[in-house]
Amino acid sequence: MEIIFGLLGIIILAGIVVGSLMLLLFFAKKMGLIPETLNLSSRGSKVAPLFRQLGESLVTRFALVALLSLLMAIPLNMVEDVVNDRSALHNSVLNDIANTWGKQQQLSGPALLIPYTEKYITESILTDKDGNERKVNKTHFEQRTAIVLPEILDISANLQGHERARSIYKALVYSADLNIKGHFKRPKINSLSNHIDTIHWDKAWFVLGISDTRAINTVSPLRWAEQSVDFEPGTKITDLITQGFHAPLTLNDSQQIFSYSLDINLNGSNGFYFEPFAKQTDVKITSDWPHPSFQGSVLPSERTITDEGFEASWSVPNLARNYPQLWTAETQNFNIHEFRAGVNLFEPVSLYSQITRTIKYGILFIALTYTTFVIFELGIKRRLHFVQYGIIGLGLSLFYLSLLALAEHVSFALAYVSAATLISAMISLYAYSAVKSISRAVLVFLLLAGLYKILYSLLKLEDYALLVGTLLLLVILGVLMFFTRHIGAQSTDVEKGVAESDGSEAV
Repeated sequence: MEIIFGLLGIIILAGIVVGSLMLLLFFAKKMGLIPETLNLSSRGSKVAPLFRQLGESLVTRFALVALLSLLMAIPLNMVEDVVNDRSALHNSVLNDIANTWGKQQQLSGPALLIPYTEKYITESILTDKDGNERKVNKTHFEQRTAIVLPEILDISANLQGHERARSIYKALVYSADLNIKGHFKRPKINSLSNHIDTIHWDKAWFVLGISDTRAINTVSPLRWAEQSVDFEPGTKITDLITQGFHAPLTLNDSQQIFSYSLDINLNGSNGFYFEPFAKQTDVKITSDWPHPSFQGSVLPSERTITDEGFEASWSVPNLARNYPQLWTAETQNFNIHEFRAGVNLFEPVSLYSQITRTIKYGILFIALTYTTFVIFELGIKRRLHFVQYGIIGLGLSLFYLSLLALAEHVSFALAYVSAATLISAMISLYAYSAVKSISRAVLVFLLLAGLYKILYSLLKLEDYALLVGTLLLLVILGVLMFFTRHIGAQSTDVEKGVAESDGSEAV
């Protein structure tokens, strides 16, 4: 509503200005400041040809076009503010849907954590009151946790896209079926310290991090070696992995390879990412969404994108990251989240970004329309009033508001065609009332339709928009050169005629 009231305000302001000028001229004539006998169309008046020539001068017309084009930036900015407000509301709704359905998901892990105890013996010398010295050994223990990363990590993810609607807005979300498998080697915990007293193999736990655990639907039990273990909430090591779940384990003293596998079904939005925790991490992601955007520290080694969806594969060795396979959580600190990769599911061109790009061409489009009307005037030998130019500019500005209003309910292409047809028809009917010619009104409609078609082509040709726009300007310049090629010669002929008439009067 603000934009409508703003445009009405501009129209009213323009009317007030024009009315005030006409009222001042009326009172000036009544007070005798302007002679009643001043007739701009009389042959004997020296002033009349000057005003007529000034009003019909091509320079004046183009100056008027430039001034009105700049003034039209005011309603265009108002429309852009409305677009920004609607875009912000759209993003707010998308965030609300993501908060309830599931946010962007990031898989951290898995990792095996094994607690152990370090034993320290310190020797001190005590002296009694008689000066006798004796050695005393003090023993204290430190509890540590070894972090072990897998040798092999194989992730298979299938993302199924869904649309969730709230009011007039729709959000793209997904549900993911994950299969995670691989194996750990028996870690050499003794290599971490020379003071290890006991390794608590019976108190180990398997941990897997999920960035938004609220969106987990189902998780299978952990298949560990020949065991099946249920998961428990929390990671028990929140300094390293904030959110996720764990499974308590008892490790066999003699076993050297520990295989694992599990299945997860969860919800998410925007994208899915993983962290390459293993010595060799292999990831395969498939989806029915045809517009992936691969992001992160490394791109997929193989990918296939079709209209039915995409398939992408990553193969990441541990040499690509900056943390080891085995370390102690309490004494060593590594940023395990620095390396990640994945994919975003996104709309190729969002509605509001398209409309914003359309508005960016607004001044150019209005200037081209005005220039087309000037060329049209040169062809039909008829001049439009500057107020008519202003109303045409307001109509062109309302095109963008109409496009926004329609595009929120129908497809962008249909909204564009409808808004362009509506504005072109209104301006053509307005031109018909001014020139009283159906053929010329139809010509105006065709000219506007052609300009709207060119603007639509510029929007679709993102990579070639500059080239096409430049060619368009060159074509317009060529047309202007053609219609103005005899202006200097015509002015010289007029001056010669005036000089000859002055000479004959003097005689």
